[in-house]
Amino acid sequence: MDLKVRIIGDPVLRKKATKVENIDDKFRELLDIMTEVMYKEDGVGLAAPQVGISKKFFIMDDGKNLRKVINPEILEFLGDEVIFEEGCLSIPGIFLNVKRPEGIRVKYTNENGEEIEEELHEYTARIFQHEYDHLGGTLFIDKVSTATKAKVKGKIKDLMKEGRKLAKELGELEIK
Repeated sequence: MDLKVRIIGDPVLRKKATKVENIDDKFRELLDIMTEVMYKEDGVGLAAPQVGISKKFFIMDDGKNLRKVINPEILEFLGDEVIFEEGCLSIPGIFLNVKRPEGIRVKYTNENGEEIEEELHEYTARIFQHEYDHLGGTLFIDKVSTATKAKVKGKIKDLMKEGRKLAKELGELEIK
């Protein structure tokens, strides 16, 4: 399966993803392919909608652990909100300061079907929240002020045009 990273303007990035029902060898192979794509693109996370699949899963690597996260839930936000610069493979070339909680308590299923519950902090929590947002159709630019967004308006407009064009070529991918 050849997966391409979708660009802002692609409608799949704004859809609410649906639950993954079946974790089998074919699905695990898809997770491996997504991992390769993420590393090839120098990313630290990649959500299913970013490769045209409107399902609730993502992969992330904080530099210490690779996580394959399926049907995640954020159970609790912890600590103060912290501002940190974020970027996104689906919004190339744009980096903006985003305010997010420092920590989170989460629950998800891993690629082996095991339910995981853990507390994440700092960079790891930020990556998780960023990727989790993709599953609800939210992009990091939605979390910045109108004034901040105005600074990159022209670039966003160009990317959206490119994203819509690419979306017509690629369509949305279905998995069983």
